[in-house]
This record gives sequence, C-alpha cells and structure tokens, in this order.
Amino acid sequence: MRANRRTDTKPELALRHALHRLGYRYRKDYRLDLDGGRRVRPDIAFTARKVAVFVDGCFWHACPEHGSKPRANEWYWGPKLIKNVERDRINDAALILAGWTVVRLWEHVPLDEAVGTVVTALAAIAAPGPATAPGPAGPGEPADTAEPPKRNPPATDDSLG
Repeated sequence: MRANRRTDTKPELALRHALHRLGYRYRKDYRLDLDGGRRVRPDIAFTARKVAVFVDGCFWHACPEHGSKPRANEWYWGPKLIKNVERDRINDAALILAGWTVVRLWEHVPLDEAVGTVVTALAAIAAPGPATAPGPAGPGEPADTAEPPKRNPPATDDSLG
C-alpha cells in the first residue's frame, strides 16, 4: 500500500491547479486542530473563509456510483472502508460545529463541475473583516482569497523613448 497517496492525487492536483489559475489561494493538506482534540486535514483549505475541500477517491471512500467491494480479504476491507466513511461523517460534523463549510467531491466529478462547486461555496461565504479593501492577513492567519485578484495590464515600452 506504499503507492497509495494521501495527498497530491491526480484529481486533487487538477483541482488545485485549476483554482490557482483562477487566482484563488489556499492551503493544501492543512492540519486543523478542532475543539475536543479532533484533527482534520482537508485536501484544500481556505482558512480565511473557513471552507474545507475534500477530494474523495471512489474506492477509499466507498462511492455509491463507482466504489468497488474487494472480493479478496473481505474480512479486512469491508470494515476498513466502512470506518473510512464513518470517519468522514464525524470529521464533517466537527468542521461544521467549528464554523467551517465542508465541500466533498468525488474523484470522478468533471474538473469544471468541481471548480464550479468550490467557487460557489466560496462565493456563498461573506468575506471576513471590513467591507473595504482587504488588508494583509493577521499575524497568525495565512492569507487566502475568495475572489481572484485583479491583474493590471502589462506596461508598454512607449515611454522609454
């Protein structure tokens, strides 16, 4: 099971690259220490907006559409996969109690649909702080943005004479 990745799976990388191209900034595999000692590591975390994104593999999280039940070693895999799903639900509940919005996506969801789901969740959350221009993040808080930054047009060399 050494080849099974916990982070940086192909669907997760594709989603992260697409969000980054749109100008969104986030934390990857960021550990959240919640009340009660529970630790949760979302695949993508927008800390300022408190949005946690998980990209779940169909096998490991028992997708009802594509998840397969292994025939070999059923005594091991059956309880393990059930326990994974139960842990997901417990983590979702703990995050919601802590004020986070949880977005769970299956690995088979098309990339444009996944990006749209995350962008919609980010847009639904009101921006933290005052309604004026955003300032730098506080000392203990990493910066992330829910709106892509505005880009200035490139300068021309006409004024250099």
